[in-house]
Amino acid sequence: MKKQFIIFSLAAVVLYSCKDKLAPVAENALKPTVTTEVVPNDTDDPAIWVNPADSSQVIVIGTDKHEKTGGLYAYDMDGKIINKVVPLDRPNNVDIAYGFNLAGKKVDIAVVTERGTDKIRVFSLPDLKPLDNGGIPVFDGEVEKSPMGVALYTQSDSTGNKIYAVVGRKTGPTGKYLYQYELQDKDGVIIGNKVREFGSFQGGKEIEAIVVDNELGYIYYSDEGFGIHKYYADPAKGNEELAIFGQNDFKDDHEGIAIYKTSDSTGYIVASNQQNNSFNIYPREGDAGNANQYTRIAEVPVSAVECDGVEAISMPIGTKFPKGMVVAMSNGMVFHYYDWQQFLDIIEAKK
Repeated sequence: MKKQFIIFSLAAVVLYSCKDKLAPVAENALKPTVTTEVVPNDTDDPAIWVNPADSSQVIVIGTDKHEKTGGLYAYDMDGKIINKVVPLDRPNNVDIAYGFNLAGKKVDIAVVTERGTDKIRVFSLPDLKPLDNGGIPVFDGEVEKSPMGVALYTQSDSTGNKIYAVVGRKTGPTGKYLYQYELQDKDGVIIGNKVREFGSFQGGKEIEAIVVDNELGYIYYSDEGFGIHKYYADPAKGNEELAIFGQNDFKDDHEGIAIYKTSDSTGYIVASNQQNNSFNIYPREGDAGNANQYTRIAEVPVSAVECDGVEAISMPIGTKFPKGMVVAMSNGMVFHYYDWQQFLDIIEAKK
């Protein structure tokens, strides 16, 4: 949850939040390899799409969060805006999935929460064409709707893919704060069928950042100011909370979460320590001997200010990102692209 701030310029620029002074960018903070073009309003959350037929084609998708005049933007690897969907009514978070079966064809999709209309929106990739006939209503029958976070879970078997959208909201009751929808094809239009309600909530702030580990089958989400929760992604496995971690590792808000994969079962969980302008790093596979315990292994300072959303990818992307990259939202209406090798150097130094 970003706080509004005022910029005072004297001998230097100092940032203040509504309540307290923001942490300055650390002197040793990583510098982005690429900073994207500025959008009109307020960047919030990114996702990364790689063309399955040509891995050299990589596009970053990001939201510009604003009532009535927000949008969904596509950027190339130089940070240039190459496409957009405008206007959208307060688009918050975005995630992507591959191989949705629509009218007998496989399509890749981007799913966005549109908070102003209480819907999720579905667009094709890479062309960002709408596939949802105006949107899929979420949290029907609830007083509190206002969808914010979204993450997609792809469940693959011999019959093909099932793709689910896990959706969080501005506020809601503990035990059913998140809803999970199976995305389905109905006469060439993507619709949503609710399959479960779940998710404990401390009740202090909100739940926005959600990520799904498709290979290991887990959902993680940030309970802002409290901790990170872990659940099964498969609704058939029930609503037992498997873990909560990171409770003492953050300055204030627990924000964006991403997974950097080193194999199908190993890697890192990357979580935004928003008010400290850094990322906390945890083992994707859990601590040795306990897959549901997570001890922070490093904290990486970055130049991104008050990062909300983050995404990571481990595949090599040209000469700039030989081991993949991290894309982070930053104040200033931009996203930063960081070389993962910079993160790895700090992680390795902590071992």
